[in-house]
Amino acid sequence: MSSSDAGNPAPVVDFDKLVQRLDDAITALDESRSFAKAGKLPRVFDTVRRVLLQPGGCQAIQDRAERLEKAGVFLGTDWAEPSILLPQLTTYSLQSTEADTVIVEAMSELRLLSVALGHYAHDSVSAEQAHHYLTQVLAINLPMLFGEGGETEREQGKLAVISRSLVQHVASQIGYEHVIDRLIDEIWRILQQRPIQVNSVRQMITQIALCRSDPGVDLGSAGQGAERLISSLYGPTQACREDPGVAVYEERLSHMDSSALQGEATGFARSMHDTGLVSPYHASFMRFILENQDSLIAESLGLSMTGRDCLLRYRDLVLTLIREGVFPETSQGIYGLALLLERGILYQPPVEPALWRQTALSICPEARHRLELAFGYQPQPKAWLIQGVLNMLGQPLGVGQGNNPTCQAARALSMWAYNDPDYLLQMVTWAARDNEIIMHFEGTPVSSASSRGGVASEVTIDLDPVSLVVVPHLDRIYAEMGRLCIGRDGDPHRWVNPEFHGWSAGRGFRINVDVATGKLDNLEEFLRHFYASYHPDYNGNQPLVHPQPAGVAVTDSAARFIGWHAITILRIARDPEGVMRVYFYNPNNDSGQHWGGDVQVSTARKGERFGEASLPFEQFASRVYIFHFDPLERGEPAEVGAEELARVIDRVHQSWGRDRLPADTFQAEPPVV
Repeated sequence: MSSSDAGNPAPVVDFDKLVQRLDDAITALDESRSFAKAGKLPRVFDTVRRVLLQPGGCQAIQDRAERLEKAGVFLGTDWAEPSILLPQLTTYSLQSTEADTVIVEAMSELRLLSVALGHYAHDSVSAEQAHHYLTQVLAINLPMLFGEGGETEREQGKLAVISRSLVQHVASQIGYEHVIDRLIDEIWRILQQRPIQVNSVRQMITQIALCRSDPGVDLGSAGQGAERLISSLYGPTQACREDPGVAVYEERLSHMDSSALQGEATGFARSMHDTGLVSPYHASFMRFILENQDSLIAESLGLSMTGRDCLLRYRDLVLTLIREGVFPETSQGIYGLALLLERGILYQPPVEPALWRQTALSICPEARHRLELAFGYQPQPKAWLIQGVLNMLGQPLGVGQGNNPTCQAARALSMWAYNDPDYLLQMVTWAARDNEIIMHFEGTPVSSASSRGGVASEVTIDLDPVSLVVVPHLDRIYAEMGRLCIGRDGDPHRWVNPEFHGWSAGRGFRINVDVATGKLDNLEEFLRHFYASYHPDYNGNQPLVHPQPAGVAVTDSAARFIGWHAITILRIARDPEGVMRVYFYNPNNDSGQHWGGDVQVSTARKGERFGEASLPFEQFASRVYIFHFDPLERGEPAEVGAEELARVIDRVHQSWGRDRLPADTFQAEPPVV
């Protein structure tokens, strides 16, 4: 600043005139041809930036969110489809030193705020979904909301003003008093599903802990239920209650007697099974007792008699898995190990030698690079992969697809971990050691190395270690199998799913959509066969023996069609209230979704086991569009009641089938949802 500028006030900005310029820029963008829009964007972005720097700027952009999106500000960017955005990535965008990145993130958040408040009826995201997303954004960016500016803000300069104003504006609209409490409820809801990937949950808990410890932040009565969550990571036992740091804790362990160590083991196990989260202190404790008092391992894992028997029988293998794979950074693998032992799968003859092979596996450079890119260089990639194997075998229903269109691959990993664990371990070996997986399609070898590409153009790194290494190969093989079906009539899933997922997938196949036209096809016959194959009242009360791949038409909370999605039907049973329900696995990272009307997917308190989602049979039948079955096990399609079928058909017609009705089909007025 020159001496002549010192003490001079900042120039007064005519806000109304600035907003008018923004309106003109939006209009010019909206009226331009698609090929010319790129040339109009710089003017829009620059004007948005100037508006956001002014008091009331966030509200002005929020009021124009719908116009901005429809004019094309998000076309060709990662923000074009709001339903796939990840809250944890907003921190990087809001702290960017690139102006356009900050501006487009701000416009996206204000768009979702407009949707959440009911001012913008978006085609692909509901008000509830937008509110849920923004709550997580606020939780992850709590330092920006409450804390002091740091080095990042100094690097950003004026862009930091926009980021901070944006977060504060969103919080003021949603309500500060609800942010922490809603976040805590959300964390518990996610943890009830016991996902393998808990990095985002850990991040949210850390932000809550930092907020609560900041004397300058007044949360009022909010956050009273956070203690269990915070302590699960930072102080699950008496000796680490005040979060002293791993080095100090390890020093304390060396001075403990047997009684104190017993208390630590019990405390760790209780906390782990209560939340599904594992503290880094737990890993330090496991490594300590491994060398000093390994008789406490069963206690530290919280094992029942089944798990203890398995531990005693395979003690050397378990100790080696802990030694090679359990470190403070990979502590979450302890929970997977405990559940693996509880499942008793080590008694299956191929599993023990396959895990011994895993402990000494040589990892190829390509797999090593992906693991290091995602998790860092300490500990070694082998430890991360062992952690991933333990979690996947212990939590087969906790596999998530991340931000990738790879639900088929995630489902396959889950099915193998659930039903065929030694086959999963073989896949991991091929992918991690050889950088190639070879499967067979009707006798023809299909190699991931020679495939022309998969469904996903690039598999992101927001995955568990096993998925990170194996999914790129499975995705390419799945796509290649689909290519081998080109020219066949009907849906390629008929042939691909059994070949891809394995012998246990039924060879019988039904679909209720005509592939050529996209219209509903033989819906009543489809539903009769679905009931006859899966409903105990019509299939001779035969429980489902092997989990079966299926496809659902996913809808939003307004019952509007979103897309086709791969799931696994696990079992059909009556819930505690006597309602017949379908319990299924959803590879989407969060199964608790509202699919319109009264179709609210449940993940807890309806008889679900960890990782299962469920719906009443009738509601599930209204969303399934593909299923497999054993053609040799015939049910009774003719006995399905006409009244129940009519209700299911009506649900289809009023939701995802609304625009897929054949020309001669009568359609009732859609219900208000």
